[in-house]
Amino acid sequence: MGKAVKNKQRPVNLDLQTISFPVTAIASILHRVSGVITFVALAILLWMLGTSLASPEGFESVVAIMDNFLVKFVLWGILTALAYHIVGGLRHLVMDMGYWEELESGNQSARVAFVITAVLAVLAGVLVW
Repeated sequence: MGKAVKNKQRPVNLDLQTISFPVTAIASILHRVSGVITFVALAILLWMLGTSLASPEGFESVVAIMDNFLVKFVLWGILTALAYHIVGGLRHLVMDMGYWEELESGNQSARVAFVITAVLAVLAGVLVW
């Protein structure tokens, strides 16, 4: 067992600000973050849906809540995270079918996913405001 563990004398860099991540790593990290945001946001959206369907007064209270800028901004963030998660998920499905697995095509597909998400975020902003 002692032979398997070697004392490596190489430096360990744990400062993430000095590491240059490739675009595919950023896309993967953002896909995971957007999934967590979507999961947490589901509770907020279900509460809003339940309240608005419970009674006419509940609907009016949700409409009144939606007049707040901060609430609109949070809803826009939720929609943007959901859009990115869907786009990233579709990208991963295509990669699971054997396409875009090479380094260059993977980088390009990640950049395209960012551009598509930016367009969808603008559309979500138009819908929210």
